[in-house]
Amino acid sequence: AGFIKSPLSQKRLTQDSVELYCEAIGNPIPEIQWWFEGNEPNETYAQLWDGARQDRVKINATYNLHSTSTIYIANLTSDDSGMYECRASNDPDRNHLSKSPKVKWIRSQANVFVIERPDVKGHVTAVSGKLILTCNVTTPYPDIKGHEWMHGDKILQTDVESSAFTSYTIEGKMEEHSGIYECVYRTSPVIKGQVNISVPPQVMPYKKSEHGNEGDTGVLTCKNPSFPPVISWVWYKNGQEVSAPIINGSGRYIIKSTGNKTELRILKLSIEEDTGDYHCNATNSYGFGSATVNLRVRSRLAALWPFLGIVAEVLVLVTIIFIYEKRRKPDEVLDGKRRRGKSNATNHKDKNVRQRNAN
Repeated sequence: AGFIKSPLSQKRLTQDSVELYCEAIGNPIPEIQWWFEGNEPNETYAQLWDGARQDRVKINATYNLHSTSTIYIANLTSDDSGMYECRASNDPDRNHLSKSPKVKWIRSQANVFVIERPDVKGHVTAVSGKLILTCNVTTPYPDIKGHEWMHGDKILQTDVESSAFTSYTIEGKMEEHSGIYECVYRTSPVIKGQVNISVPPQVMPYKKSEHGNEGDTGVLTCKNPSFPPVISWVWYKNGQEVSAPIINGSGRYIIKSTGNKTELRILKLSIEEDTGDYHCNATNSYGFGSATVNLRVRSRLAALWPFLGIVAEVLVLVTIIFIYEKRRKPDEVLDGKRRRGKSNATNHKDKNVRQRNAN
């Protein structure tokens, strides 16, 4: 037995993708093949293979206890519309060119409709401290059941309007809300548009001031949380010309940069040479931005000074206490003798009183 577990009828937009899943059970384990028949008149079934249609077709199959196979077609075009057929057979002669197989191929079908993608126009306008994002489906499209606005995986707004126009308002400046926003039309299949809020790099240091010990490795980091990503990062030290940036791999410098982050490592820090301000400059298609990081290099013995100060204070205190106790000791001995003598006299007096009373 063989069957397709995906929906038997699927609608997709051009440039989307589709995936169909087929499973077959038998003994011995059957082979699975994929075939396609287009919507053109007189078009017959043709077998599909992995890498077909300019490598847009991917076929994966596993044969363990039973047979499973998945066909994935990327970047759909209108020519991909048609009937997709999963065929399964375990007859030894199933692929023989002259012999007829004793067991017929088991077949299961799914129809895929590829619809031309409607044109969605997106726009952003800044008005009185607000950003107004809009989307509009320029070609007529029926059966719109609502809209959603999304930023990444977060849903920002939803409604049940059937209009081809939708908008979303953001309080704030463009520099604070840059990124990719999506307007989603609840249709079958779903239509999506995109609105980009693009600004020059808003460069920020991880720390405005970094500290390092002499001889260690110093690490200075800058990031760019805005959109679009940075194309080029450049580091230079204060006092040096911008036209003479720090070159990666030169001297003791190592630079690692990605679209949103750059890192400058300085090996074997020197107090005289490396202390100072460092500037990270970023450039994207909308301009450039920069930030400053101050590096302070301490002597290796700097960490010991507080400890040595505490030790010195303790030694001075112990010495003072020792001298003070040394000077007070004779006086305390005499005072002790006087007290003991007085105590004895008192005891004798008490004894005499008791004796008189007894007599």
